[in-house]
Amino acid sequence: MSLEQKIMAEMKDAMKAKDEASLRGLRAIKAEIIKAKTEPGAGGEITSEKEASMLQKMMKQRKDSLEIYQQQSRSDLAKKEEEEISVIERFLPKQLSADELKAALQKIITEAGASSPADMGKVMGVATKQLAGKADGKTISATVKELLAK
Repeated sequence: MSLEQKIMAEMKDAMKAKDEASLRGLRAIKAEIIKAKTEPGAGGEITSEKEASMLQKMMKQRKDSLEIYQQQSRSDLAKKEEEEISVIERFLPKQLSADELKAALQKIITEAGASSPADMGKVMGVATKQLAGKADGKTISATVKELLAK
């Protein structure tokens, strides 16, 4: 079952349940899927990697907005962002825990032969490809810096 089919099924259930929060998040995901499918060169299809990357991007946007709304004490808008984040999370691949991420990055650092913070570029290139969808870039970058600084 493709992501789009899952979204459509959940949208139907959310409409029946009159769950506005879920429906809003599902509609946002559906809009991104349609946009991705109609991009030049997409040919009306999107890969699972593209889906994961798209969901990750949506998640990052929502988290950034949430942070701003919390700083401005806009709890009404922050609540909407939190609701959409919880909907998007249901479709994202399972995220790595901090320990799992460290172990995976340590392996990549060893394989790349990196030994100092100057080698960060080598490690990040491999890490972002291997861990796409399993951890966000900001967390990967911070962890790589920490491991290379030792």
